[in-house]
Amino acid sequence: MLDAVELQKLSDWLIDGARSVSNPAEAMAESCERLVKAGIPLWRVGVFVRTLHPEIFGRNFIWKPGAEVEIGTVDFGILDSPGFHSSPLSIVFTQGLEVRARADDPASDRFPIVAELRTEGVTDYVALPVPFTDGAVNASSWTTRQAGGFTDEQLAALRAIIRPLARYIEIVSLRRTATMLLDTYVGNRAGEKIMGGQIRRGHNETMNAAIWLSDLRGFTALSDRLPAETVVDILNQYFDCQVASIRDHGGEVLKYMGDGLLAVFPVDEYVGDEQQVCSRVLEAARESRASVEALQYPVNGGIERFRFGVALHLGRILYGNIGGGNRLDFTCIGPAINLAARLEKLTGKLHRTVVASEGFAGICPGGWSDLGEFPVAGFSKAARVFGLVEEGAAAQADEV
Repeated sequence: MLDAVELQKLSDWLIDGARSVSNPAEAMAESCERLVKAGIPLWRVGVFVRTLHPEIFGRNFIWKPGAEVEIGTVDFGILDSPGFHSSPLSIVFTQGLEVRARADDPASDRFPIVAELRTEGVTDYVALPVPFTDGAVNASSWTTRQAGGFTDEQLAALRAIIRPLARYIEIVSLRRTATMLLDTYVGNRAGEKIMGGQIRRGHNETMNAAIWLSDLRGFTALSDRLPAETVVDILNQYFDCQVASIRDHGGEVLKYMGDGLLAVFPVDEYVGDEQQVCSRVLEAARESRASVEALQYPVNGGIERFRFGVALHLGRILYGNIGGGNRLDFTCIGPAINLAARLEKLTGKLHRTVVASEGFAGICPGGWSDLGEFPVAGFSKAARVFGLVEEGAAAQADEV
């Protein structure tokens, strides 16, 4: 016999936003435990939610009695996998239909997961759509080891709890989607500030940071002789050579500008002092250099090889919202950014991949050589530029 009072309490709790828990995993565990308390003998429950992410198709949450909720992600490759197409969840996702598979029903053997669950003693499996208000359909799966499977009353209770559960999941998903989109398009640090309310033009702050500004050599000629689709693919692979290293060493990519990339590495008490941050930046530059040098792209029977230049600088920047009307960009400006941009233009002239300002090289151990002073457009004083000793030796070897 089901406890209608407990089921109503659970429904009200979900509609109210599951305020007594702090994250979706806890909300799922609490929901399943309350359903068991109300008289539904659940064994394994799964909730599968699509995401708006360039690499991740969705997230899954799996609950079993007495265990922590397992959280996982799946990429878009799952859509082409035989396992997905033979799963009841594919029917839920594509058709929005409920699917039931009883372990004692031979017709259920068309779903491989039923045989797998049967070894755990599962007697009944039901997959239910979890519809969002915009028409999107997500999925849930519910199993029991109760003899004879779910009763009609228990199935009706599960169907009834889907609506409040869907409202809670949709709210959480929207928040997560907003965060992921901001992280994807403006970066994690900027995204956090925007989500925190820093959205008006003029909202900005000064920040001490190491600055990374890179550019692909010969990009204009490359774009002229290759199809646009090929150029885009090359750019994506080229940026892959840098972004992983930048992020792994504490940097944040702020902007792609054609073949150019602007990244900052904040200096503060949480990440380290200037020397520590600059050392990590230099390590990221060396890793990126090796990755770009190793990049090979087959085109028209030949192989394209690539070179790039990166300028490193250290200084204070203005970081925040800039733009016109209601179209804003969260970016950084200031003389330090301008100098980095000017220094990057010198990499080709000096036949170097990595160059650094005097301010960066002066506090970053790494084997620098003084390349001399150069006039910088827009600046009253010439800038002293430094290159890596290892690159100078390699250039001399090439000349010999």
